Amino acid sequence: MWTYENPAGILQRLIQFDTTNPPGNERTCIEFVTGLLEAAGIPVTVLAKDPQRPNLIARLPGRGAAPPLLLYGHVDVVTTAGQDWQHPPFGGQVIDGYIWGRGALDMKGGVAMLLSAFLKAKAEGLEPAGDLILAIVSDEEQGGVYGARYLVEEQAHLFAGVKYAIGEFGGFSLFVGEQKFYTIGVAEKQICSLQAVFRGPAGHGSRPIRGGAMAKLAAFLQKIDENRLPAHITPVVQQLIEQISRALPEPAGSMVAALLVPGQTDAVLAAMGSQAALFDAILHNTVSPTIVRGGDALNVIPGEVTLRLDGRLLPGMQPEDMLLELRDLVGEEPELTVTNYEPGPPPPDMTHFDTLMGILQELDPAGIPIPLMLTGVTDGRHFAHLGIQTYGFLPMNLPPDFAFTRTMHAADERIPVESVQFGTAGVFRFLQQYGN
Repeated sequence: MWTYENPAGILQRLIQFDTTNPPGNERTCIEFVTGLLEAAGIPVTVLAKDPQRPNLIARLPGRGAAPPLLLYGHVDVVTTAGQDWQHPPFGGQVIDGYIWGRGALDMKGGVAMLLSAFLKAKAEGLEPAGDLILAIVSDEEQGGVYGARYLVEEQAHLFAGVKYAIGEFGGFSLFVGEQKFYTIGVAEKQICSLQAVFRGPAGHGSRPIRGGAMAKLAAFLQKIDENRLPAHITPVVQQLIEQISRALPEPAGSMVAALLVPGQTDAVLAAMGSQAALFDAILHNTVSPTIVRGGDALNVIPGEVTLRLDGRLLPGMQPEDMLLELRDLVGEEPELTVTNYEPGPPPPDMTHFDTLMGILQELDPAGIPIPLMLTGVTDGRHFAHLGIQTYGFLPMNLPPDFAFTRTMHAADERIPVESVQFGTAGVFRFLQQYGN
């Protein structure tokens, strides 16, 4: 049942392990993967900062004609709390041609693809140009302290010589108008978390205070809701937009191309309707308000309110750039502080981009491959410290009405059964072609 020939079955079983992070508890899931590898005659090394949150490393020897290639994925998932699911989130059921469950997209589906391709390489006696290293890790969704970050900081010798990796996210299809595209992840934004503190007079709740801390918070939220930060054109996004614009008929092609003119970017986004969601966050630094704290008693107007913001910086920019842009938008108040900054990977190494592009064109000639910059972050930022370029390449041929980014982390997360097989085939083709 759980063989490389049935990656969908492997995914169903992976989903059935509740690895919600926090707390994670990925151990039993990692043990299941370890069992599949050892049953195939592949030695496994298990390493853990916390015994309940282990990581596994497996290696298949290559011919020594190319550097080792890393395949990595995580088995922890985000919470389902407060979500209304049609089917049990940890059931892994196949319904209407989809595998349903938390992690189907992010990223147990990808783990099933990587694991199945790795097992197939062993079963078919593939001799790749370089060693193949499979790393299945914990804790990606909460920063990688027990997973990739731990491996990079304390077990770096396991990745000696590695220059390239396959991981999340990319390879999935999307539609712009009627044209189908396939993404290949080569870059990602940077974490730049912020705190805003609003102050004003405190007082009795029975005597309203105008313009106090709460009012200042409301004005701030309205400004960042109604306005974007300045547009910036980064190299990967420029390439993405140019390729999309060339593939579209007029006048749609010219409209997309106009996104590359910073003075026109926001007006074009406003005219694009729902299609703007594909481009908005990759053209701007962004801040999303997520946590508010203020007030201790119902009848006391607070003198201080704190807002936490999830900030994401474009590649090549620094926290100071975010602070300057926010200050220009909101004025002298509130007090703004960067609470966490995690630099992203360096400019991408595109050495294997054409190979990955060719594989997608072979699998589905109707789709046009394009480079992708993720609006979020992945474990790729940790492996980048070792000089490893990650390509987001987990191929998925998705229906035109399937919104990948809106389904991931949401209720009713699911993936077409055939997409898991499709992705496994794409990954395996890269293992065959890598270094040749």
